[in-house]
This record gives sequence, structure tokens and C-alpha cells, in this order.
Amino acid sequence: MDPRAAGTPSRACDPCGVKVLIEGTAGPLGWPVPECGCASCARRPSPRRPFVAVADGRTPIPPDGGAVVLPDGTRLLYAPAGFDPADAPAGDGPCDLVLIDVLDRPERLGELRRRGLAGEDTVVVAVGIDHRVPSEAELERRLALWGARAVPDGTVLDTREAAPARPPQPRRTLLLGGSRSGKSAEAELRLLAEPGVVYVATGPSGGDDPEWLARVRAHRERRPAHWETAETTDLAGLLRTTRTPLLIDGLGTWITAVFDECGAWEGGAAARERVESRCEELVAAWRQTRSRVVAVSDEVGLGVVPATSSGRAFRDALGRLNQRLAAESEDVALVVAGRLLPLPI
Repeated sequence: MDPRAAGTPSRACDPCGVKVLIEGTAGPLGWPVPECGCASCARRPSPRRPFVAVADGRTPIPPDGGAVVLPDGTRLLYAPAGFDPADAPAGDGPCDLVLIDVLDRPERLGELRRRGLAGEDTVVVAVGIDHRVPSEAELERRLALWGARAVPDGTVLDTREAAPARPPQPRRTLLLGGSRSGKSAEAELRLLAEPGVVYVATGPSGGDDPEWLARVRAHRERRPAHWETAETTDLAGLLRTTRTPLLIDGLGTWITAVFDECGAWEGGAAARERVESRCEELVAAWRQTRSRVVAVSDEVGLGVVPATSSGRAFRDALGRLNQRLAAESEDVALVVAGRLLPLPI
């Protein structure tokens, strides 16, 4: 295989470069896992062997993870499952090559980027690949989101070769779905490898409701520790001023809060006009934002017609908002039972 097909770091200090041979790319049991009956292993058309790599024919990769400096000066970091980015030495800037089990807490790649150990020119190669991902196609989709890549077993990486640019991601993404559809998990997946994210929680605090508090706690525990959290309904203000990627979860609870603030549940036309004005402000900010933003919203058009006037007003307002934001988004998808259905224009 031509090593340039995989993409590798450039080192000017040694014109001969160093070869890094990745003999196997899978988890400890390979992929498919022997005698495993899961759908992922059943889908795998050709096997991947357990991860084994060696640099310049003699430099071993630390089995428990860590950084090594190769003879040409290339800085290589191996991050297996369980490896803590805090244990990696800061060194002199980004590593040239990162071999990472990215299926084990993908946010570790974001932490490496936050700590300056992985940069725009760092080649990030996924290893430890196995049935934790449903299919090879889903693996490729996730790696594209995270700025990493998979290579075949037996790939030779040449440290002379420059890393290709990380593909750009959509600036505005809207993810729709029903209750427990997996839309929030998909939204988080999109941003896990970013060095910084502001998670925008638009819902109520929960008060003393144990069920709601449990939901909030589950979402909080699932998020990476280095993400910031903003609890606000001023979405337009955040979209106008924030440059860090935003995850808005979600628009359904936001419009619920707006109905509360505007007295629109039992109010008349004037209250509903105030809700519409807030939606106009949000759409305008969404259109002009310079931030990368992923927003979650409820798909309200598939259920029964609400029995109350206020319920119908809520459904109509959120449905109109979804349509208008979708028209201003580069990427829109519906999430059903944890599966992604892109919605093309």
C-alpha cells in the first residue's frame, strides 16, 4: 500500500523518514470477535487483527500507552483504552502521529487537542477497532466527524508525508427526533473530539421532580468533563457572541420556557406574538452565527393532534421553528431508534 494513502506527518530533519508499521488495527480479540453473535461482528466482511505496531523496525510502541520520539524526531503518541490524556507529556507542541483507541471515550481525542498534544497537522489513526461500533460504514462516519481515520492492517506510515487537512464540518446542524430516539446522544457524538464545547441546557432545573433530576444527571454524566455548561434561554445571544462550538439541547424545552416567559399557555394573541418574536430573533441569530452549532429538537408532526388549544399552539410554534431552522442549516437529520436518517434538501 502507498503510505501516502493513509496520510502521515512531515519531518524535515530526516529526508529518509521513519516507517511505522501497523500490523493489526483491531481490539485485543480482533474484529469480528471469535464466536460473538452481535450484529457488528456479523456485518464485518473481512477481519481486522489485534493491534500491533512497530516504528523503524525496532522502536516498540508502549503497550500501556505513552509518547515516544522516533529517530527522525517524530513524536508519536499511543493512547489505548483507559489511557488518560493527563498522563501524556506536554513536550514541545502537538505530536506528529497519534494512534488512539477512539472508540473508548472519543472525548479523549478532544482532550488531547485541548491540551495541545494534537493539532491541525497531527495524523490521528484509529486503532483498537472492534464491535463497539455497529459497522465499518458507521466507523468511517464517526471518524470523519472526529478528524481521525482508519487504515487497513499492514499499513506502513511514512513520517515524511504531510497530513491531509481535516475535512470541514457543517456549521449548523439540526437533529430531529422523538422521545428517547437517541437524538441527544447523536448530537454529542458530533462534537466529542472538539477541544472545547459549550453545552447549552435550555430545560428547567427540575426542582424536586426525581424523574426529571435523574434525566438531567444522566445527560450531565455522559458529557465530557472539559465541556462548559450554560443554562439559559438566551440562545440568540449565545449564537451572536460565542465562538466555541455550541450544543443546544434542546429547542423543545427552549420553546416551553419561552411560552412560560411570555405567558402564552393561556394568553391571547399578544402573548403568542411575543413567542413568535422570540423565534424570529433566534432564526436571525442562527442565520448569522459564526460558531459551529448542533441543535436538538423534537419532531412534533408525527403524533396525535393535541387535545388542548395550548398544546396545539406549542406544537405549531415548534414545528414552524424546526422548519425555519432547517432551511438555514447545512445539515439536517432525523434520528429514529438510534439510527440516523439524513434529510437532504
